[in-house]
Amino acid sequence: MLPRIALLSALMIAVCGPALAEPLKVVASFSILADMVRQIGGDQVEVTTLVGPNGDAHVYQPTPGDAKAIAAADLIVVNGLGFEGWFDRLFKASQSKALVVVASTGVVPLTMKAEDEGETHHAHGHSHADPIDPHAWQSLANGRLYAGNIGEALAQVAPERAEHFLAAAAAYSQRLGVLDSWVHHELGAIPKADRRIITSHDAFGYFGKAYGIELMAPVGFSTEAEPTAKEVAALIQQMKATKVRAIFIESMSDPRLTRQISKDGGGTIGGVLYSDSLSPSDGPAATYEAMFRHNVSVLKAALAPHG
Repeated sequence: MLPRIALLSALMIAVCGPALAEPLKVVASFSILADMVRQIGGDQVEVTTLVGPNGDAHVYQPTPGDAKAIAAADLIVVNGLGFEGWFDRLFKASQSKALVVVASTGVVPLTMKAEDEGETHHAHGHSHADPIDPHAWQSLANGRLYAGNIGEALAQVAPERAEHFLAAAAAYSQRLGVLDSWVHHELGAIPKADRRIITSHDAFGYFGKAYGIELMAPVGFSTEAEPTAKEVAALIQQMKATKVRAIFIESMSDPRLTRQISKDGGGTIGGVLYSDSLSPSDGPAATYEAMFRHNVSVLKAALAPHG
């Protein structure tokens, strides 16, 4: 009798299992969040990414297809901190009933440094009353907060799978913690005086604070910003005064300005960094974790003492 019951139970699971485990439809605002959702959700999620690999969320223009995806979603994951200025209008137009989770919830936001402190940081594209840096994922400690928020949101949307999602989020967070220790170790080996860089826009403030890198950039937090000739000249002067060794181009930025500053300031192009997006799947930064490994390797190759 028991074997027959066991066989019947197995058949019911085989028939009903796929229906019970239908993937949740999740929309992520950009590629880094999409990867986090996939790392936590696995085959239990079907992810649509609005701003894909090598895309620029600062200047993104939503499409009718985006509104359709949001309308059909169970969960929507956004960064917040003013990063997706276009999202509220898109969400309203879609008439979606989906839960929206702000992945950066719990992050202590950084703000623009005052110009009179001698730093070349500008709040282009942001009001003076709210100069918040939205690139909080550039600290892995913050990435772990993102993971927790995403895991809890998935559990809320599908309480019958809550244990699975929460466990997956905890495991992912632990991996990010190990990676965080590696980043500290790798960059900590570079003499402090050599840890000065210029990037093509101000996306690495959290990274710099977390890992002891001094940063300068010719534009502000948004890639929509266009620096004036006076601002570029001031940056070049500061670059010469502080003996910055390397300038880095970001994957989704126009490299011409960075190359001009490198030529006029006497620095060298250190390589390509990924800030606001991942690379395509066959690139060096196809996941959030790979992005950090790539960026740290590029930084170390350019900044570490040679010979």
